[in-house]
Amino acid sequence: MATEDKQVMVVGIDESEHSLYALEWTLDHLIAPLSPANSPFKLIVVHAKPSASSAVSFAGPGAAEVLPYVDSDLRKIAARVIEKAKAICADRSVQDAVLEVIEGDARNVLCEAVDRHHASVLVVGSHGYGAIKRAVLGSVSDYCAHHAHCSVMIVKKPKTKH
Repeated sequence: MATEDKQVMVVGIDESEHSLYALEWTLDHLIAPLSPANSPFKLIVVHAKPSASSAVSFAGPGAAEVLPYVDSDLRKIAARVIEKAKAICADRSVQDAVLEVIEGDARNVLCEAVDRHHASVLVVGSHGYGAIKRAVLGSVSDYCAHHAHCSVMIVKKPKTKH
């Protein structure tokens, strides 16, 4: 199947084990079993890197001096996330995945990536927040399910039994 004939699947990742599990699940169930070359999907893995100014929750004297350090840390986190994603893909012999780091809020970054790549599927992990935590923190998966212009698959990590 030629690359231009393939549908695009965007997978959103962050540093959480839930999003990396969603990538693993997607590769194990939708890409690798068919052999990556025969998969009907072109895989785009997207990490949304927050801007330093949005990550600094205080304002006032000294905030400007802190921003370069925060930005440096956010870049290091993004690099680690992308390296983990590359390793997960390599472990499953997926060599042609496109990995992107885009600055911005994850909700907007993922929906814009769907539009930019004309994706037919967006895959995101679920952190498993309860109603109160979800109301306070917001849910990227919930936002994307309502605003992305494609089908959205929310992958939940199974709860471990003690």
